[in-house]
Amino acid sequence: MLDKCLGARRGYQIRRAMRHGKVTVLCLLMTVIVLRGTIGAGKFGTPEQDFNDLRGHFHSRKRVEPHRVLEEVSTESGRSSAQSESTQSSSSSSSSSNSYETFDISKILVDEGKEEKRDPSKPYALGPRISDWDEQRAEWLRKNPDYPNFIRPNKPRVLLVTGSSPKPCENPVGDHYLLKSIKNKIDYCRLHGVEVFYNMALLDAEMAGFWAKLPLIRKLLLSHPEIEFLWWMDSDAMFTDMAFEVPWERYKDSNFVLHGWNEMVYDQKNWIGLNTGSFLLRNCQWSLDILDAWAPMGPKGKIREEAGKVLTRELKDRPVFEADDQSAMVYLLATQRDKWGEKVYLENAYYLHGYWGILVDRYEEMIENYHPGLGDHRWPLVTHFVGCKPCGKFGDYPVERCLKQMDRAFNFGDNQILQMYGFTHKSLASRRVKRIRNETGNPVEVKDELGLLHPAFKAVKASTS
Repeated sequence: MLDKCLGARRGYQIRRAMRHGKVTVLCLLMTVIVLRGTIGAGKFGTPEQDFNDLRGHFHSRKRVEPHRVLEEVSTESGRSSAQSESTQSSSSSSSSSNSYETFDISKILVDEGKEEKRDPSKPYALGPRISDWDEQRAEWLRKNPDYPNFIRPNKPRVLLVTGSSPKPCENPVGDHYLLKSIKNKIDYCRLHGVEVFYNMALLDAEMAGFWAKLPLIRKLLLSHPEIEFLWWMDSDAMFTDMAFEVPWERYKDSNFVLHGWNEMVYDQKNWIGLNTGSFLLRNCQWSLDILDAWAPMGPKGKIREEAGKVLTRELKDRPVFEADDQSAMVYLLATQRDKWGEKVYLENAYYLHGYWGILVDRYEEMIENYHPGLGDHRWPLVTHFVGCKPCGKFGDYPVERCLKQMDRAFNFGDNQILQMYGFTHKSLASRRVKRIRNETGNPVEVKDELGLLHPAFKAVKASTS
């Protein structure tokens, strides 16, 4: 029909255009179906909804496109940076980790510079020679009456000093037990009006190990003239009698109080005749002098090694190892008793130091038969875990026994604190606590069993001015 009306050529063009139109409509329909399946235009709504949703989709796409491009650029940049640092991929991964368990702590422990080297031709000294400290201190106390060296009659101002390495312990649990130990010391000192100084700095690299306490003690004596007694205590020692008050009146004529026995030190020269893990040192010129006499065996290296040979030869039953502060003090007192002995008090009426091996298995017996406040073998003031070395890699005793007994010693002392507030550990081996006293509406009338809430030895006389 079209050929007759329009001619054969024109009819052919029209038929071809119609075929192309059909294909175009079919393509448009397929495009709409694909878009609906991809972006959910209109959620199968009306054509008007489809149109509005399509317009909104493309409009929002234009808005977020720059942000998406920036993110992609950042990602590509990060990728290329990571590829350029492929040799350090493992360290980068660990440094960005959120896990404390897998983090290598040595990465942030920085020791800057080199240690200062002492002139080996000069004898070792803790510091400049001081010969008039008593006079300097007396003048300072006179000018500073608000800082008396005695809190009340027969109650000296005391500073308890302890500490640990500036680096973390060499085993996973060591720092936890150091925390328990300092918590224990703080409890006792709070009850007895004793100040606390915790040190983590090695003041003199040459006096590392056993000897690190000496430079620190001297520095604190000179920096705190208001302190009458400095009480040194090792980090592996714990208070186990919270009610025992040191008999300060007994030491009115003494400058140095250590746990020990006269016959073992002066007669037998036994290297364990005294213990330097817990001692009292008066702030005076005599104390500076004995520190100066004590220190020369301490510098690490050849001096300490050679001094160790002398100590092993001269002291009874001493094993072969480098010079330690305890053996050096036994040797000093035994060989120079006339010079130092008169002012040294070797205490054994109570446990200023108590060897853990003979005490910890008897705690239940003590609880059954005795009470806090005795300080001696019946209820030791201090339990000292000599040889356990809880912060090191290896100890002298089985680790399980040491840690188990340190927990028991801590709880033994902690029970005396908790009972003030109506609690106690369920057992000496347990971290959990139980209530032992009911709450009351009149808390100020509560009196704890041991009288430690407001003990007489902590009372301070009010000023009448």
